[in-house]
Amino acid sequence: MHMDLPLVFSVTSGKGGVGKTNISVNLACALSEMGHKVVLLDADLGLANVDVLLGLAPKYNLFHLFHDGMDIKQILFETPYGFSILPASSGVSDMLTLSTGQKLDLLEAMDYLEGKINYLIVDTGAGINDNVLYFNLAARERILVLTTEPTSLTDAYALVKVMHLNHDVNRFRVLVNMVPNAKEAKLVYEKLYLACDHFLSGISLDFVGYIPSDPEVRTSVLNQVPFYYEAPESPASRNIQEIAKQITSWEVASKLDGNIKFFWKKLLFQEQSLV
Repeated sequence: MHMDLPLVFSVTSGKGGVGKTNISVNLACALSEMGHKVVLLDADLGLANVDVLLGLAPKYNLFHLFHDGMDIKQILFETPYGFSILPASSGVSDMLTLSTGQKLDLLEAMDYLEGKINYLIVDTGAGINDNVLYFNLAARERILVLTTEPTSLTDAYALVKVMHLNHDVNRFRVLVNMVPNAKEAKLVYEKLYLACDHFLSGISLDFVGYIPSDPEVRTSVLNQVPFYYEAPESPASRNIQEIAKQITSWEVASKLDGNIKFFWKKLLFQEQSLV
């Protein structure tokens, strides 16, 4: 892959508790194992959990970037799994909505990553607050995580609707988590597809796969080790690998819009013009 243009994709959901962070971490493992340079950005800025899931304790996080003027190189934390994380802070309420100035700081900091990585995975918070929308707009692709819970569907639909109507984002990838089998996964996906088809026009929803309910996943979460490493032969790990392979076939824009810097500057310009 051409190193100048990293593919930025978010892993997002309308609802919390659907396994977004676990999927982000394990996709980072799988893509790294394939030889790609990967950074995982914990974009749930006030409720960090990537480091917790990995059992790691980074010394610095994005709070230090915004409040102490720290360099991104000092914050970037290398994991034992072949990828690096940009950790968020926990329990810091003023991180829940970034100011335009903070978004610019993050943007400038991100310049450092250009030409150094293949993938930036953005693990967003849940819901449709300002930060979630911001990071989903900044990504080139969005993986929407669903489960069989009805609230997961209604909240995912709400996120799609806001992104579509307010921000003209029309393409989403759908991953169904914690389902017994492929048939159930397809049923969940179809429910969202039909709702979008009925009430919103011009939405593209691609099914990228599913992660089966797997006791190995729960064990690995308790052990704070990615299941992709703890149980590489498990059904969940095999499916993560398949999804990671699909991601490698997604096109990186040859034009500027695949570039982190350009995306986010365009975004900030839009924001300022709305003020």
